[in-house]
Amino acid sequence: MMAAPQEQQLGTPASSRDWSPASWQRKPAAQQPVYPDAEALQRVLAQLARLPPLVTSWEIENLKQQLAEATCGERFMLQGGDCSESFDDCESSAIASKLKILLQMSLVLVQGGKKRVIRLGRFAGQYAKPRSSDSETRDGVRLPSYRGDMINRTGFTPEERTPDPELLLRAYERSGLTINFIRSLIEGGFADLHHPEYWELAFVANSPHASEYKRMVDTIGESLRFMETLTGCVLADINRVDFFTSHEGLHLYYEQAQARQVPRRTGWYNLSTHFPWIGDRTRALDGAHIEYFRGIANPVGVKIGPSITPDEALAIADTLNPRNEPGRLTFIHRFGAAHVEECLPPIAETMQRKGRSILWCCDPMHGNSETTRSGFKTRRFEKILFELETSYRILKACGTHLGGVHFELTGDNVTECIGGASGVTEADLAGEYRSQLDPRLNYEQAMEMALLLARLMARNPH
Repeated sequence: MMAAPQEQQLGTPASSRDWSPASWQRKPAAQQPVYPDAEALQRVLAQLARLPPLVTSWEIENLKQQLAEATCGERFMLQGGDCSESFDDCESSAIASKLKILLQMSLVLVQGGKKRVIRLGRFAGQYAKPRSSDSETRDGVRLPSYRGDMINRTGFTPEERTPDPELLLRAYERSGLTINFIRSLIEGGFADLHHPEYWELAFVANSPHASEYKRMVDTIGESLRFMETLTGCVLADINRVDFFTSHEGLHLYYEQAQARQVPRRTGWYNLSTHFPWIGDRTRALDGAHIEYFRGIANPVGVKIGPSITPDEALAIADTLNPRNEPGRLTFIHRFGAAHVEECLPPIAETMQRKGRSILWCCDPMHGNSETTRSGFKTRRFEKILFELETSYRILKACGTHLGGVHFELTGDNVTECIGGASGVTEADLAGEYRSQLDPRLNYEQAMEMALLLARLMARNPH
């Protein structure tokens, strides 16, 4: 990483005199791009700091309250979206299809789990990705790795792979366009339970679970009509749902530029998203990401993988949530099917024994990646399902509960993950493999996963 530019002092939060939005710059910062022109970066950051926020503190506090209810077992969190968003996919049909699949999945989970679902999109800011290597070599040519559209470009040339600060502005603009379009759809009745047929995608009829989903929709419609007949009035609030955004808070200069103080509230909010999270690669206790995240008022998540110890998890919880506030901290566990039975119990038991308020969210995607003989990075449906079901069982045995799931998925009919009732095989991967980075569940696989999780929740209520 380049030498840190002059710290951009944005003020001192009322709650902590040793923290500022720029105090992370005094800590080791992993996974940060190297910008050759420090002055250009500072000009862009100054622009970002003046632009309007993408979300509001009122929305953030609403989400935090809902996450607190999920921590207590009264709600369930569904988080999903692309591995990494693309600027090219910032168009109406792609955004609407992601919204549709998350709405459909949430409908299934409400029916199966008999509790309200928090809808948390992995979009409107998911433009940066950590990489296992800083560089990539092709035919003897070595260039910086592609780190997401907000940092550099996919083309394998020095110009395209050099981090460009102007892309931070493009990421902000496309995040704003995405959020505004989603808000318009929801306010316009797109999520109206009176008309769930609005949510159907063109190929829903081909899914082997289409009939089961249709039965669920019909049952909900009948229940809604019954209640309206009984009360003699239309349930107006049912025509819209809360929808929140999330992304990995990886690029710390970008996140710092959107840290704001707001009227009539104490502390600092990251107003680029409702729910930022720290990745498994950047959760070092003495690192820059933990330092930045400990000072913002948003609810936050931390990805934890097989390398974490119970003591480390406890220290992270105490640093990020010193008041032990329900709804503040989510552990997004991603151990993989091969390690979840070994890794999850000691951490969950420690948190329970110490009385820490944690929302447990299973990410069954990232620990189950593999590369096929033909070179495709993929994930197997049965391993994803195994980690999800096993996490549910383990957490219940530890005296707590699974409060959420985190999927990489798309509303498109891609062929990136193997298995499921739709029958995607290794040979099929080449057909519609579109992801630039990690493989995603397609529409049918995501719906099947939601249906199977709903059955599990119905059989084993918290």
